[in-house]
Amino acid sequence: MSQNSTALKRSLGLWAIVGLGLGYMTPTTVFDTFGIVSGETNGVVPLAYLVALVAMVFTAVSYGRMTRIYPSAGSAYTYTSETIHPNVGFLVGWASLLDYLLLPLVNALLIRIYMQSFFPDVPAWIWVVAYVVLITVMNLWSMNSTSKVNGILVVFEVVLIGVFVVLAWNALTHGAGDASLFSSAPLFHDGVDMSAVISGATVVCFSFIGFDAITMYTEEAKDTNTVPKAIVLALLIGGAIFFVAAWFGQSVFPTLDGFQNTDDTLPEMALKVGGEFFKILFTSAAFAATVASSLSSHASVSRMIYVMGRNGRGPVSRFFSFVHPKYRTPTYAVLFVGAVSLLAIPFTLEFISSMINFGALIAFTFVNLTVIILFVFRRKQFRSPRDVFRNIVLPVVGMGLTGVLWANLQADALTYGAIWLSIGIVCLLVMTRGFRQTINVSMREEDAVELDAESVTA
Repeated sequence: MSQNSTALKRSLGLWAIVGLGLGYMTPTTVFDTFGIVSGETNGVVPLAYLVALVAMVFTAVSYGRMTRIYPSAGSAYTYTSETIHPNVGFLVGWASLLDYLLLPLVNALLIRIYMQSFFPDVPAWIWVVAYVVLITVMNLWSMNSTSKVNGILVVFEVVLIGVFVVLAWNALTHGAGDASLFSSAPLFHDGVDMSAVISGATVVCFSFIGFDAITMYTEEAKDTNTVPKAIVLALLIGGAIFFVAAWFGQSVFPTLDGFQNTDDTLPEMALKVGGEFFKILFTSAAFAATVASSLSSHASVSRMIYVMGRNGRGPVSRFFSFVHPKYRTPTYAVLFVGAVSLLAIPFTLEFISSMINFGALIAFTFVNLTVIILFVFRRKQFRSPRDVFRNIVLPVVGMGLTGVLWANLQADALTYGAIWLSIGIVCLLVMTRGFRQTINVSMREEDAVELDAESVTA
């Protein structure tokens, strides 16, 4: 354990954590990617979201079970370290960092693109620096304040999505699109290929990533028992928002005819259903969604870096495990994430986005695997039908569905992810002196859970 004895402040209730998860998921993404997914699936975007939601539910159950046993902010890193081996846990955590660390950078990049479209004469680096400083200061100041600002932004974007649904309903009643709210066409029609739907689900499933990021706030939850509930709630609420928005969007726009830009259809969808004024409002909601995602993603990855630092050795580990004595936030970890986010100045969105998916799938795979190893192999809980279903069937299905996503991962994501993982292996070799030593893993003593029969069956 780090010599710094200051702990993270327990200030987050159930709905604050759910809000952070929804902020991370960025509900307006359904409109940004609508054109891409509609073209990929031949006009069944709601079905792609439904397939993705089903795939995520099984993994969410595994996350919820493991966070009850190991109530630490380290998420998949902690679960793998405690259940399989600390060195394997380090590599899982390292791979997950590729996902978590780049998401705040992507948000800064999006803000740069938004602001450049409004103010093309202003140098791009000014927007990135100003935005990253703002988000970093918010995360340094107080996790409670961060969650409140995030909550306001999430409510704003969800309200605007609700307005879009009302306007779309009105357009349907006046003959737009399928001209019927109850048409089955958004879910299935002639020409739909399920392999194409799965490819579309691969695109949209990463909109759900916020549910696993919730586990990063375990050490700041007022009651750690609320975290598994928050995981499921965030996933189901986010999934419902995605599905309803996609249903109305697909009903009004069964084809992409008339769209000038199918790579980001949000502005045109808003314009077509609500006019110029609503387009401005809806674009501002997308801006708010990006800010909310920045706050929550910056907060979550800094917690993971903090835990990995707390469990490590040497001056670098002590540096990242420092907690501010007054604000009780992981100061240097937050600053480090801010520094990485400044890479939004030179890099492109296409390059960064191609690297994100790799880490998420590694985390999903290993969290399902840790459930099997812990409950079946270590605890021998496989003798009753209930145990078989919970401890074998559910996580195996979760791993199988994750495998489908692996099969549809882009080649660039695999290439860049493999390079990142190779760097992690080299770091691990140095830290463990050629694998002769083991990475130290320690949860805070007051958070450790006794692995007796009662706790394991939670």
